[in-house]
Amino acid sequence: MTTADYLALGLFLFLWLGYSWISAGSGTRYLPRTSLNQAMAERRREWIYNSLQRDLKMIDTQIMAGLQNGTAFFASTSIFAIGGCFALLGATDQVDAVFRELPFVAYGGRTVFELKVTGLTAMFGFAFFKFGWSYRLFNYCTILFGALPMMDETARDLQHARRVADQVVRMNTIAARHFNSGLRTIFLSIGYLGWFVGPYMFMLTTAFVIFVLTRRQFFSEARRAIMDSQTP
Repeated sequence: MTTADYLALGLFLFLWLGYSWISAGSGTRYLPRTSLNQAMAERRREWIYNSLQRDLKMIDTQIMAGLQNGTAFFASTSIFAIGGCFALLGATDQVDAVFRELPFVAYGGRTVFELKVTGLTAMFGFAFFKFGWSYRLFNYCTILFGALPMMDETARDLQHARRVADQVVRMNTIAARHFNSGLRTIFLSIGYLGWFVGPYMFMLTTAFVIFVLTRRQFFSEARRAIMDSQTP
């Protein structure tokens, strides 16, 4: 590996950690804009509080099931991606022959290629654990949601009902945070693929992916729709 490779990898990790820190809301005081994730966290609170005003909660359970199904889909996708990475490691000789013939690829040899694939495998493994934990947390959230008091109990003790609802909100928000972390890893793995071409392409693809994710979080139409609906 060259110095440019180490610089590209350092930039990748720095942007990954920095973007995760900002989009999760930890860097809110340094930014004038609310992220889409933060806005949706508030919407989750409104949803759970609204559920206290109805005894029939079939709609809410359907929403919970949808959240779990989406998480399970990405967890399965991560497993398939890990399997693909191991298959790529098993075909190193064939890939080595192909890369040597490509003029625009900065090929560093078999060992470097295997290290890059190992890093990609680690990313998908990290994403799987995030999605798996998120799935379980959504399951816990469903159980906590089932403990919400009915309308007459809420009317008798509103403070207790809100405390129980806050537990559901917190669990749902934590589950969503882990889901977003796994999904962010999947997106950044696209930028990581640029490293197989060369370190400078790695920097370019990483910056592009971060740009797209930042735009979606802070300047997208989806964020504008949420923020406009919060304006009285």
